[in-house]
Amino acid sequence: MRRNQLRECLNAGKPTVGTHILSVWPTLVELIGHSKQYDYVEFTAEYAPFDMHDLDNLGRAFEVAGVGGMIKIEQTQYTHQAMRAIGAGFQSVLFADIRSVEDAKAAVDAVRAETTMAAGARGRGRLGVGMRRDVGMVREGGQPVYVDALNDVVIAIMVEKKSCVDDLDNILSVPGLDMVQFGGSDFSMSIGKPAQHNDPEVVAAEKKTIEMALKKGLHPRVELRDPGQAKKYLDMGVKHFCIGWDVRILADWWDTKGAEMRGMLGSETAPAPKVAAKTGNY
Repeated sequence: MRRNQLRECLNAGKPTVGTHILSVWPTLVELIGHSKQYDYVEFTAEYAPFDMHDLDNLGRAFEVAGVGGMIKIEQTQYTHQAMRAIGAGFQSVLFADIRSVEDAKAAVDAVRAETTMAAGARGRGRLGVGMRRDVGMVREGGQPVYVDALNDVVIAIMVEKKSCVDDLDNILSVPGLDMVQFGGSDFSMSIGKPAQHNDPEVVAAEKKTIEMALKKGLHPRVELRDPGQAKKYLDMGVKHFCIGWDVRILADWWDTKGAEMRGMLGSETAPAPKVAAKTGNY
């Protein structure tokens, strides 16, 4: 079984840095690995198109690049996508849409082995034996080392719904959770204030999430567009960050560099495309 680098960092109390991709092109993972700056890559599957072969190929890329892999999944796919992603080589799972204690328990169950072996504080789950990449297809399936590897999978949850923030103490007390991330966009929408990230209620909910996670001995994680936004979180005790999205990086570059090139040509925007006159019923 492959060593879980993110788990090792958490156990050692070390800070971690990740980055996001929505593309399933494995070469991007290799490029990220070549930088030697990232502990893991999050494939934000909640928003991206992919198939099971893509998960396997990303799993191979994590190994080639020497980085860990995290997958973000939405609620209706907890058990299936967590199982298939772990089997492909992902070693951490970020569960979106947590609303209740039952949701948090379902997240833990989707990752851990169903066994009477002692699982300690990391919980006991629903996963059985499989023939997938994580066990060499047939080489280590069902062995004690497989159960240990499932117990080492890092479980992160999104705190992004009002009901989750309202019952946060109980939700973060669910055994097996490791990392906690506040989602300001979803939370602001859930309280009827979409995109108002600086609203006092949103700011207070983020502060509550970070402080309670630390109090519970969990690891708060923050997503940032730019490292320049990190200081206030560092001051709060946050040590785990996931920075940048492939699609955002490209959009920013196209916006700024396209405008720069247009300025050099003396035109502010591209000319509107010519549209053929519509004829017939189509």
